[in-house]
Amino acid sequence: MDTATSLIAKRHIFTMLDVDGDGVISRHEYLSRPERAASAMGRGDDDPRVAVARTAHERVFASMDADGDGAVTFEEYAAWAGAEAFDEVCRQALGSLFDLADADGDGALDRAEFTRLREALGNPADNAGPAFDALDRAAGGHGRVGREAYLASIRSYVTEGTSPMAEALHTAAAR
Repeated sequence: MDTATSLIAKRHIFTMLDVDGDGVISRHEYLSRPERAASAMGRGDDDPRVAVARTAHERVFASMDADGDGAVTFEEYAAWAGAEAFDEVCRQALGSLFDLADADGDGALDRAEFTRLREALGNPADNAGPAFDALDRAAGGHGRVGREAYLASIRSYVTEGTSPMAEALHTAAAR
């Protein structure tokens, strides 16, 4: 793994999670992710998938906040983020957000679902198209992104700093 590439990926994710840009990910910022995704997908508080997402995100934040002060610095995040954290807690949390976006429950997102989810989570709107296309192409070009491909791409980005989605975004940015 290229440490510099991985660190750049971690900084990118940290910046996205630090919604107010104050240099820390607060408990409120992180735990608002399920709410933002549910709202974007038109899901109410009574939807059981929202409860699953909240619980999964609580676990991630508790794991991420090494000193338990309710605020995660970049240093805490960078030391925590990696394969073990992804496999133990992040996979479930990110999968729960995917499930919120999967309107018909078929285990795949179409372009509109994918775009709404990415925007709700703080990704720029113009990044969704290239990211979707890269994942769709990798899966055979059927116009759908499966849950496992989505999670594998995020894991690759967090642990190695590269993924089909990230490569597409860097290519688009270079144009």
